Amino acid sequence: MPESTSLTPPHAPVTPPAADHRRWLAMVVISLGVSLVVVDATIVGVLLPRVVSDLDLTTAGAEWITSVYSLVFAALLIPFGRAGDLFGRRRMFVLGVAVFALASVAAALAGGEDALVAARAAQGVGASMILPATLSTVNAVFTGRERAIAFGIWGSMISGMAALGPLLGGAVATGGGWRWAFGINLPLGAALIAGAFRLMPETRAPGAASRGALREIDWPGAVLSALGLGALVCGLIEGQTYGWWTATRKFSMGGFDWPGTALSPVPVVIALGIVLIAALVVVERSRAAAGRPVMLDLELFRIPNFRHGNLASSLINVGELGLLFILPLFLLGVHGTNPLEISVAILPLALGAFLSGGYAGKLANKRGAHRVVQLGMVLEVAAVLALGVTVSATTGGFGLAPWMLLYGLGLGLTSAQLTNISLADVPPAQAGQASGTQSTARQVGAALGIALIGTVFATSLGHAMSDRLAGSSLTPDQQASVTRHLRDSAGTYGRELHDDPSMAVEAHAADASLAVATGRAALTTAAILAAGLALSLRLRPSSDRHREESKRQGG
Repeated sequence: MPESTSLTPPHAPVTPPAADHRRWLAMVVISLGVSLVVVDATIVGVLLPRVVSDLDLTTAGAEWITSVYSLVFAALLIPFGRAGDLFGRRRMFVLGVAVFALASVAAALAGGEDALVAARAAQGVGASMILPATLSTVNAVFTGRERAIAFGIWGSMISGMAALGPLLGGAVATGGGWRWAFGINLPLGAALIAGAFRLMPETRAPGAASRGALREIDWPGAVLSALGLGALVCGLIEGQTYGWWTATRKFSMGGFDWPGTALSPVPVVIALGIVLIAALVVVERSRAAAGRPVMLDLELFRIPNFRHGNLASSLINVGELGLLFILPLFLLGVHGTNPLEISVAILPLALGAFLSGGYAGKLANKRGAHRVVQLGMVLEVAAVLALGVTVSATTGGFGLAPWMLLYGLGLGLTSAQLTNISLADVPPAQAGQASGTQSTARQVGAALGIALIGTVFATSLGHAMSDRLAGSSLTPDQQASVTRHLRDSAGTYGRELHDDPSMAVEAHAADASLAVATGRAALTTAAILAAGLALSLRLRPSSDRHREESKRQGG
């Protein structure tokens, strides 16, 4: 077994637990920190139509703004979790909130696509410092029944705020514009930093010391994971821009022109990502065999529930973030819906998640956590499949509401218990790294999901519009131009067509094409969720051996 890189086990805090009331006040700060991170993962979906319009974004640019946050977040979660173990979790939390708040200001002030993508990436850096620090602090400070309650609060904030993010974003954007949805993070961040210094205890891993701590971090693993995931997401997003195999436009970077015109850079970038991920596995195995610290302990994946649960977590996030990416674009493109109305259309998802999440624990005690996860996945697949089959150009927020409510009910059941059953068979000494690995799996799913579902949406939109304009009075060049504008604007060009009375036929074609693209993207999402359902069927009732051991040692 490699040298442990885990977070502090729940029964072995280095710093003596704070008084009861201070621990629960610290839990308030921790919960608000988690909320800040999760809300900004989903808030952009509602803001995106306004951002696309204001900054004249392409579809690829819209996908980057949404997915780069999750990508950077995923790549740095485990290394920053380990850094918090060594240097102090409260210190890492405070630093992460500061980075996140400053990056939010940069996002609010961004004047173009590149600046906003860079700011979102910086937000991902801050988020990757915050989330593992909160999880590790809960692990270190709470024990026994209190620990179960604390983790219940932590988990409910993850699922609930992910669903409420769009509503909050829509309210802020409607009242003061999309930039305020980012700018408000500055005062919130300042309040969190003050609360952390006053209420959060400082904890470290047993025996951790700042001197030589940098040597305890698996830097090669961190670099390989970041570059590998980045290349995969880049290839998926840019395929529609530069072509999946044959180059459709000139590609240059840093003054260097891509040689030749036949081969697109996209397959090369995707292949590079696959090679880097394969290299990550080789490097981690080599380091583990040599007894050196590893970022990803591959031995954890020998635990069946952990392996299947992580894969299911990734696929669930593909569904949730994919839906929250395409539905606001559909509603705006067809109906011209403002951000608050888009949020209200998605509100049933949040309502369903909160309702079923609160009941999931009782149901798990009666039927088993694995059965609750399976039931939740069935509801998710059914909801997204129904949405994909029924969506049309006349579908509005009320038409989406029943399926979003059903999806939310499934999400609440699944999210509330999947982490529980995935980690239940993990030895306590590895609980921290296992938790970080699952958080990483969720964020990888989010980044890849936005890229994949966004690609299906944009590609389908272009093909559907081209087919519908084939018999119109426009010349072939005009047809190609309208199709390209609709695809590259992520569908928002449809509103411009509606504003021009002479383009009524084209506007109607755009509405129908948006419905087709949304339906195909939803059906793709349903297929991915169905794969998650198949994995969930392999989950088994967990052994309570490690959990009981943790309780005995924690007193």
